[in-house]
Formats: sequence, structure tokens, C-alpha cells
Amino acid sequence: MIGILLITHGTFGESLIQNVCHVLNKRPPLISQLGVAAQDDPLDILPMAKLLLNEVNGGEGVLILTDILGATPSNLALKLLVPGQIEGVAGVSLPMLLRALTYRKNGMETLLQKAVSGGHDGVINMHRH
Repeated sequence: MIGILLITHGTFGESLIQNVCHVLNKRPPLISQLGVAAQDDPLDILPMAKLLLNEVNGGEGVLILTDILGATPSNLALKLLVPGQIEGVAGVSLPMLLRALTYRKNGMETLLQKAVSGGHDGVINMHRH
């Protein structure tokens, strides 16, 4: 099973995990989060990110989900990526996270595709649905 690490601004990742626990009625295994505060220096929190990455890596790799490409959390995530083993997707949302949790036993390529499509599919104009 591929692990999932959320690296986000503030408590956003923690809130996403809490909401996933509510939706699924349990806490999924191999998932963790790192919240980045405004005053955090990315180089100072890099060791914590690596520690969390190792904790959620069950041997099949890790998908890092982050909120905004180009911001501190995603820049931190970029330092951790290893093609095929540690992959990253920016723009995390609850639909994306739920889709990622659903498909993380299907291999990294499938997981990447499903996580991104979960984010896309989760954006719906409710008036036209």
C-alpha cells in the first residue's frame, strides 16, 4: 500500500485527515501530515518531513499531497521527490484525498492519475449538475 503524506499550510492537512476519518468512519493506515507555519524555514522542517515520509512508507512508495504549487509546502515536497517512489501532487482537496486513499493499492502510476482526476472531478458547478 502506498503511503500518503500531506504537506500543507497550517492545519489544512490535519483538517483533511480528520474529515477523511469522519467520512470513512476510521483512520486509514500509512497517512500523516506536516503543517507549515508562516515563520517556518523549509530547511529547518525538512528533517521532520523526511521522518514523516519514512513513517508512512510501507515499502511501496509515498504520494505527497500539497496545497499550492510554488508555495513553501510544495517547495519542501519537491526536495523529497524520487521518481516512481516518492511522487507529489499539488492542489489537494478532500475529493482528491479520498480518491487517493481508494486507489493506493493499484500502483503509483494509477494512484497519480486517480488523485489528479479526483481533484478535477470534485470541482462541480452545482447549478448545472
